[in-house]
Amino acid sequence: MDWSSKRVVVTGGAGFLGTHVVNMLEARGCRRVFVPRSDDFDLVEQQAARRLYAEARPDVVFHLAARVGGIGANQRNPGKFFYDNLQMGAHILEQGRLASVSKIVMVGTICSYPKHAPVPFREDVLWDGYPEETNAPYGIAKKALLVMAQAYRQQYGTNAITLLPVNLYGPGDNFDLESSHVIPAMIRKFIEANRDERSVVLWGDGSPTREFLYVEDCARALVLAAERYVQSEPVNVGAGFEIAVRDLAQKIASLTGYSGRIVWDATKPNGQPRRSLDTSRAEQLFGFKAQTDFEQGLRQTIEWYRQPEKSA
Repeated sequence: MDWSSKRVVVTGGAGFLGTHVVNMLEARGCRRVFVPRSDDFDLVEQQAARRLYAEARPDVVFHLAARVGGIGANQRNPGKFFYDNLQMGAHILEQGRLASVSKIVMVGTICSYPKHAPVPFREDVLWDGYPEETNAPYGIAKKALLVMAQAYRQQYGTNAITLLPVNLYGPGDNFDLESSHVIPAMIRKFIEANRDERSVVLWGDGSPTREFLYVEDCARALVLAAERYVQSEPVNVGAGFEIAVRDLAQKIASLTGYSGRIVWDATKPNGQPRRSLDTSRAEQLFGFKAQTDFEQGLRQTIEWYRQPEKSA
């Protein structure tokens, strides 16, 4: 794909993952990247999506905009997370079809997998059970959009692909404790505890496992898929490893210099028991393999957050 000749829209392009996708596209020679801001284009509304396509006239769309958060945010907003994510994705696909856009890259979620899916998760078990309850509304909304993308390909020839990234982390992540995911939440809590000399309370019992992908690796995967992947089946995007949340806490405590008490609040939910992906399909179909060492990625994330303007 000659990016220099393409007009590209990146919804959510000012966000965590989106910023890195925009940077990668520009590095590949793309000179016309349009990032719609939610104040100007509320994609939950169909008219806003229609106006976006009319004004930007994209050849390629990366749909990264989403209503997301950690376990607590999902528990507080199940209806909003379901409705907003479903509507945004449906409008991007429908208006993209009407505008005859050449490619749409849809970003799903591994929250769509069954709660007790065999580890590592393979794409062909996506429909073998109900998702983990705390994030099921979000996961099911994203899974419905996978079906919509496949149906649109079948009926209208819409060239829409769906990728399923694992939990992301890296510089620029969301460190708001009300809505952040596990790595930025731990980093912030440990650094603040170092200042205040207090213990750190973490949700659950520490037994669940997770897999994490450095955000720049994920951006590279999305761009590679846009260039090389043209099929309807979903594709996992991950790093191919598994770490217990308790071990993750110890690692981040060590890297942040925290040596105080870690208290596990078992009255809070653990989330999905295990989470790790089979990433072979991404490597086979569009040549993606994660490159960033996990500890090095954590160090870079901590260093970014420690900048005075970030952690003040």
